[in-house]
Amino acid sequence: MIRVVKKDNTKEEFNVQKVIWAVDKSAQRALIKFTEEEHDFICRFVEEKVLSMNREEIYIAEMHNIVEGALERTNPAVAKSYRDYRNYKQDFVHMLDEVYKKSQSIMYIGDKENSNTDSALVSTKRSLIFNQLNKELYQKFFLTTEELQAARDGYIYIHDMSARRDTMNCCLFDVKSVLEGGFEMGNLWYNEPKTLNVAFDVIGDIVLSAASQQYGGFTVPSVDLLLEPYAEKSYKLLYEKYLFLGIPSERAEEEALHDVKIDFEQGFQGWEYKFNTVASSRGDYPFITVTAGTGTGRFAKMASIALLDVRRKGQGKKECKKPVLFPKIVFLYDENLHGEGCELEEVFEAGIRCSSKTMYPDWLSLTGEGYVPSMYKKYGQIISPMGCRAFLSPWYKEGGMYPANEEDTPVFTGRFNIGAVSLHLPMILAKARQEGKDFYEVLDYYLGLIRKLHLRTYDYLGELRASTNPLAYCEGGFYGGHLGIHDKIKPLLDAATASFGITALNELQQLYNKKSLAEDGTFAIEVLAYINDKINQFKDEDHRLYAIYGTPAESLCGLQVQQFRKKYGLIENVSDREYVSNSFHCHVTEEITPIQKQDLENRFWNLSNGGKIQYVKYPIDYNTNAIKALIRRSMEMGLYEGVNISLAYCDDCGHQELEMDVCPKCGSSNLTKIDRMNGYLSYSRVKGDTRLNAAKMAEIKERKSM
Repeated sequence: MIRVVKKDNTKEEFNVQKVIWAVDKSAQRALIKFTEEEHDFICRFVEEKVLSMNREEIYIAEMHNIVEGALERTNPAVAKSYRDYRNYKQDFVHMLDEVYKKSQSIMYIGDKENSNTDSALVSTKRSLIFNQLNKELYQKFFLTTEELQAARDGYIYIHDMSARRDTMNCCLFDVKSVLEGGFEMGNLWYNEPKTLNVAFDVIGDIVLSAASQQYGGFTVPSVDLLLEPYAEKSYKLLYEKYLFLGIPSERAEEEALHDVKIDFEQGFQGWEYKFNTVASSRGDYPFITVTAGTGTGRFAKMASIALLDVRRKGQGKKECKKPVLFPKIVFLYDENLHGEGCELEEVFEAGIRCSSKTMYPDWLSLTGEGYVPSMYKKYGQIISPMGCRAFLSPWYKEGGMYPANEEDTPVFTGRFNIGAVSLHLPMILAKARQEGKDFYEVLDYYLGLIRKLHLRTYDYLGELRASTNPLAYCEGGFYGGHLGIHDKIKPLLDAATASFGITALNELQQLYNKKSLAEDGTFAIEVLAYINDKINQFKDEDHRLYAIYGTPAESLCGLQVQQFRKKYGLIENVSDREYVSNSFHCHVTEEITPIQKQDLENRFWNLSNGGKIQYVKYPIDYNTNAIKALIRRSMEMGLYEGVNISLAYCDDCGHQELEMDVCPKCGSSNLTKIDRMNGYLSYSRVKGDTRLNAAKMAEIKERKSM
């Protein structure tokens, strides 16, 4: 009889069935199931090795080595899972130490990695500490050694490691599908709203509930069209009420329309209160975006104008009103609807007034040139951005990735992204030069790493149950989302995108030939075109919707500098500032005009169809005519355009001014300042502090053209 000596020196009779139990657990963690043949092989291998040792006692460490040997010959992925779990005690000591150090920092200093979180709050602190633990678990049990090394060195950046194991990323949530006919939320049945004000309340609850089950941006597309039928219902009830009260028909119609307008204004105001003050279960204020502007019906038009007017007028005490940050508003611009003299020019003018005072809305061209307009002009389908800048690739109802025939149409609403991993291109070029390798050979290696990581993420998330996000997977919030609560969500992932992010293209060009994107840009364009070709190859081979994403680096803009310096030192115009440039944007210090910036960045536009935005700084003090001219120009070009003007508000006397650090009216330094973070707005100053990290604040300070 052979006995196994365990770690505590107790002894146990050797039983090969226990080996099978252990390896099955490891296989399960790797999402693999062994066949009977594989079980037989493992048993034979282990038994033969044990018997060949010709001993009565075998130490548990020796048994582990034997089992690992069997697994390496059967399935290396399971061998890694077994090895990882075997060493878990030692690793967990290190992991918990990291979590403890992070928790102490969060408790007493705070956290500024995400400007949407207020780390002063107890609930946020708890969430951030859990996120750190989840991040450590992700690195330990999900990443391969190669991936972990690449991420720690800085050649790739895996976004949102604290949430990637649990759920999906940005989405276009189909609120209309959830509402129609009623739905269940929190074990309570909701009937479809019969009035506009109830619709606002219910939609607000849906958004907060569903957004807390994911990470990234949560977009409610075409909110004007979404609310239009509920406004019609309210109007009919109100009109009949006034007729019943004996009011003449014409006056009854006038009063009913007036009441619906008030319902719109109060409803949007209610959303602004709710979305900016009620944190989600994630501990942050969910990144909520709404798009609007194309509805031509009287109530759709009323909805768009009310949305814009409420944002422009601001919230707060009567004498100290200022705009809120959420929801981000995106104006859907159609030249044939919003052009001069066209049907919805009034809605366009309301948007201009709002942008000139609050920066939002951002403007998305539906009728210019490029990918998003092409889908609109050919199919009538609007691709709203998910969050601040992510765009979905087309998924056709019949053919999937490609249209099955001329009648096949794409669907966008109700779809989502499973995560982004960004390339640090300047570091990859520096590595290639240092090692004497071809740049594209090194780039291919990191593209391959990201590809494998995305494929594994698809497989992992596909095993989740629909009960993890019932509104999305069971109540129709996602395309095909009418699953049973115990069903796996794998069928819904076919239409999901996965993003290959790119950052610091300006610094890449600087490292290549010591010229900025404003001075040259040829190599950066060549690299981005090459990445496009590779991603298209991956898409065809893997049958997955990969997309190229101009990364909106927030805390990453500072982290990448630190990573570059650690490996390759200080290089002028590459790593000598505290931040790198976002995406394909020209450097913020460039002395260029808004028109020059639009033209320069337009070169990269159709090479980043998975995520992009273009913005320029308007040093024009609320000059609506200038803003209007530049927006119309960008819409003709087919851009997604943001208006940048630094906003400042005195919280003591209510004075408003651009670029104000001390109130000239009352001398107060108690200011609220709003700046563009990347594709979205954030507080660069509130109650004497900032929610932005030091690197982003350094970038804001140096802005000239952004």
